[in-house]
Amino acid sequence: MSVLKREGMEYREDLNQALKVLKEGGVILYPTDTIWGLGCDATNEEAVEKIFTIKRRKEDKSLIVLVNGLTMLERYVIQIPDTAFEIIEVADKPITLVYPGGRNLAPWVCAEDGSVGIRIVDDGFCNELITRFKKPVVSTSANVSNSPSPANFSEIDDRIISSADYTVKFRQDDFSSYPPSSIIRLGKDGTIKIIRE
Repeated sequence: MSVLKREGMEYREDLNQALKVLKEGGVILYPTDTIWGLGCDATNEEAVEKIFTIKRRKEDKSLIVLVNGLTMLERYVIQIPDTAFEIIEVADKPITLVYPGGRNLAPWVCAEDGSVGIRIVDDGFCNELITRFKKPVVSTSANVSNSPSPANFSEIDDRIISSADYTVKFRQDDFSSYPPSSIIRLGKDGTIKIIRE
């Protein structure tokens, strides 16, 4: 399967199919601004449950959520510390920020303490998908829990591929290695804790 061009009928159809599955509460396998991920509507409880089943993941582990910008972020976070804006402004690589409190999201997306990891995505495909979907999308590594995260599509287990309701064609032939995002936890008082560099 060749990498689809950013513009053109095949790319548009790929985007439309992924969007259709998200709207129907399904699970997509898709490239993000970091590694390939399993995704679903982050506000749909049944869709989120499917992700946990596919990954064989314990429900006490939270999920990362992707949004398309600050306006969408504000709808799903109780309070955005000022430090978040500063980090977002200077970030030169993908950074997931863990906010003290999430809202309007499906159960199990947030951690037991109510915190939630959200990334403003800087990727053309993801950004357009989320913008058209008008809701945040879950992004969790395309692997069974405790297995290595795939660096590109060629490393994804066939069982994960067959479990998704739709597998995006875009970037399947891109064998570049994309590391996971950095993760930074933000405190209500503005404190910063680096979870993953």
